[in-house]
Amino acid sequence: MEVSEKEEISVEDEAVDKNIFKNCSKIAFYRRQKQQLSKKSTYQALLDSVTTGKDSTRFRIINEATKVPLLAEVFGIEGNIFRLKINEETPLKPRYEVPDVITSKPSTVRLISCSGDTGNLILADEKGDLKCHITANPFKVDLVSKEEVVMSINSLGQLYFEHLQIPLEQRATREKENASIDTSQKNQEDLGLWEEKFGKFVDVKVNGPASIGLDFSLHGFEHLYGIPQHAESHQLKNTGGEDAYRLYNLDVYEYEIHNKMGIYGSVPYLLAHKLGRTLGIFWLNSSETLVEINTEPAVKMGPVDAKQKSKSRTDVHWMSESGIIDVFLLTGPTPFDVFKQYSSLTENG
Repeated sequence: MEVSEKEEISVEDEAVDKNIFKNCSKIAFYRRQKQQLSKKSTYQALLDSVTTGKDSTRFRIINEATKVPLLAEVFGIEGNIFRLKINEETPLKPRYEVPDVITSKPSTVRLISCSGDTGNLILADEKGDLKCHITANPFKVDLVSKEEVVMSINSLGQLYFEHLQIPLEQRATREKENASIDTSQKNQEDLGLWEEKFGKFVDVKVNGPASIGLDFSLHGFEHLYGIPQHAESHQLKNTGGEDAYRLYNLDVYEYEIHNKMGIYGSVPYLLAHKLGRTLGIFWLNSSETLVEINTEPAVKMGPVDAKQKSKSRTDVHWMSESGIIDVFLLTGPTPFDVFKQYSSLTENG
C-alpha cells in the first residue's frame, strides 16, 4: 500500500504541572524570612561572653528585637577548614542536627585568640595564614587568607533564627503580655506560623516556626558551581526575581530543563572559583532549603585608570525550614584542596 503522506511523530514532553509543586511564593518560611529581613533586624555578638574550649571558641549572639540569646561556636578543623555552628542557647527542646553525614568526628585544631579591640575578636590557626575576624555590632564574620578578606558572613544582615515555642494550647493560659504576642502571630495565618496548608496537605507545627538563614559574600568571585541535583547549567545562575535553587527531593519524571526546582537528590554544597583561589561552603542541614545567588561583576571605576575595576562579589543566601546553622567553610585554595576538604568530612579514610 502506498503512503501518500508520512505522519509526523512528536517527541516533545508535556510540561510539568507546576501547580502541584511549591514555588518560593508558596513556601511559608521563605515568605517569613523575606518579610522580617526587610525590617533590618540586627544581631550583636556579645564578645565579653567568649569562652575557649579544647575544640571550639564560643560566644553569645543576641537579636536586638527578641533579646533571645543564641550560642555561636567556631571550630578549626585539620585541612584548612572552619566550622560555624549557631543554635539556641536554651532551646525548648533539642533542635534537629544531622547525625549521619559527617562519618567521623572531624579532627580539630586549636584556634588562637588575638583580640584587636573591644568590638572585635580574631581567631587564627597556628600558621596564622587563615583568620576569622568577628565583629560584634552588627555581628559579622570575615574569613581572611593572607590578609585578604575572601568571604564575609552576615555582612548583609540576613542571619535569621526562629525560636521554638510552647504549643498554642498551653500558651493560651499564659500571661496577657505573652498572649498579645500570640494573637498578633495567629492573625498571620498566611505566614504558616503554626499550621501550613498546601492543597490537601496540612503541616502542623507543634512548637511553631523554626526556620534559619544566613548570607555569605564571596569577594572577587563570579563563578559558582554545585548544589546538585538540578536540571540547570553547570555554572550556577543568579536567582534574581525568579525562584531560588530548591533543595527538596522530588521524583518528577517530566522535569523541565533550565529550572531550579529540585529533582532526585539534594547536596547542600557549593564551590566558588576565581583565578588563584577556590572556596567551598557545606551547609549541613537536611530540611527543605532554598539558596539565593546574586553576582555583582567587576566594573571599571572611571576613565582615569582604565585598568582599575571594582571588585566582583557573589552573595549566597541559605534558608532552611528547621534545624540549626551548621556550616563548613572550605578554604581551598585550589579546586583539588576543596574536593579533598569536602571528602574528608563526608567519607572515612
